[in-house]
Amino acid sequence: MIAITRETTESKITVKVSPAPIAPDYRKKINTPIPFLSHMIEQIVWRCGFNIEVEVELDKFDLSHVISEDLGQSVGRAFLEYAAENPGGGFGDGIGIIDEAKADCAISLEGRSLLSFSSAAEIPPVAEGMASEDLLVFLDGFAHGARATVHLDVLKGENSHHIWEAAFRAFGVALGRAYGENPSRKGMTSGVAGKITYTVEKN
Repeated sequence: MIAITRETTESKITVKVSPAPIAPDYRKKINTPIPFLSHMIEQIVWRCGFNIEVEVELDKFDLSHVISEDLGQSVGRAFLEYAAENPGGGFGDGIGIIDEAKADCAISLEGRSLLSFSSAAEIPPVAEGMASEDLLVFLDGFAHGARATVHLDVLKGENSHHIWEAAFRAFGVALGRAYGENPSRKGMTSGVAGKITYTVEKN
């Protein structure tokens, strides 16, 4: 298990990541002040096969944008640390569907932080009381925390809840494949450039 804590004057966020099997009470271990964000993290857990435990403590800063961004970065950082100890496939993709909504996602772990998002469906500004832009802020935070490239595309959908649930389901599937074990790639890096190293000199 990897546990990280991100602490500022605004919040204290603790994230724990561990591989399968998923704990029977995994929902009880996802505690954010934003119910729909907690529900989306549940979708990730169920699809990726990793346990993700979350605790968020706030110091008078109950701001959806701040919570989403900081939590996304924290979850991403936890997976970055996990990958350092448990090198996996390095890339993965997946599809998520629920009723009329469908999305696909691809993730690559090459130290290049980017979220690329598109939607063929109109994205409502709010879903279950949460701003849609803050759901994107969470995903963007993950990409930066994990140093990952994430391409997420909503292919269709009408209901705001379904649109985002399909997106996070697809993200979860891709996440599980990117960080899961891949014996055929054991000891290999995600990209053909190999391991990236930096040398710093100070005079």
